[in-house]
Amino acid sequence: MHGYEEPVGGKWADEVIPGKMGAIERNSGETIWSSPCEVGYGRGFGAGFGRVHNAVVLGPGTHGHRAVRMDINSGELLMVEDIAAFDQALVFEDLCVCVMPTRIAAYGTDNFQERWMHASKNERFHMAARHGDKLFVVFSDKETRKQGVMVLDAECGEHLGVWVEPNVPVIHGMAVGDHAVVLLLEELITALSHEGLVKSATTLGDLEEAGHETGGLALLALRTDGEAGQPPLWFDFVGNTPEDEISDVTIRSDSGKLYVARGAHCFVRDTLTGRALGAVTIPGLDEHVTWDVAQGALLLGEETRISMYEIPI
Repeated sequence: MHGYEEPVGGKWADEVIPGKMGAIERNSGETIWSSPCEVGYGRGFGAGFGRVHNAVVLGPGTHGHRAVRMDINSGELLMVEDIAAFDQALVFEDLCVCVMPTRIAAYGTDNFQERWMHASKNERFHMAARHGDKLFVVFSDKETRKQGVMVLDAECGEHLGVWVEPNVPVIHGMAVGDHAVVLLLEELITALSHEGLVKSATTLGDLEEAGHETGGLALLALRTDGEAGQPPLWFDFVGNTPEDEISDVTIRSDSGKLYVARGAHCFVRDTLTGRALGAVTIPGLDEHVTWDVAQGALLLGEETRISMYEIPI
């Protein structure tokens, strides 16, 4: 885990909050080690695992953004490298992908050397998710400010095409499963192609006739190996969500399941079919700083504690 210790009085010398890294035993919660980290808190953050017992963290340091590697068994600092400032970072065994407003850069996870860079003057980049050799990127057209999804080759950064046309008001989240990418977005109909609209028209009509809410937040699942304009695998509406609570709805994907957090509840679906599998109440989930799911367990980070819950679904 990555965190920080607040100094007496809650004041730091500059805008970057110094960070700490620690390892916790999964079953007992016992701290195995804790060590200062060259990456703290400010603009942009990303963490994950590299090859062979390496923890990789990217984010702001006291003198610009940095990428570090630490031994997960001891906390020993193995490498530190300066990198360009970013808004979001994804860490994989082979690559660290950093998303900036006007460009996306990939660094080798072993040496933090830039492998490729993709830039655009007409588009703004917001977030990314990877599936194999494809990198799905949420972007907005600078003129219309509407959002869509493009696909890049994760190995070399080549632009492979626009996957969802930039007609969507806002895409709030994106989660990648084995065969599907699920988008959390507003005004579902704007993300559907003509073929998708034709295929979905009956379902949408039935929902409206039954009095169900078909506006606002929605989940849209598309095949990772599908082409632009493909009909959806499935879609559903999150339900009546007040505007000031939209940012509180977040999604994750793990082992073929989609997890939707809303308030203190975590709703579980089959990623490929959208079938509802159940829901579980997680104390503190509505106050989360961050959360994730891996191997059937939900890790919850709050302001002053972390907790792990087994998801019995």
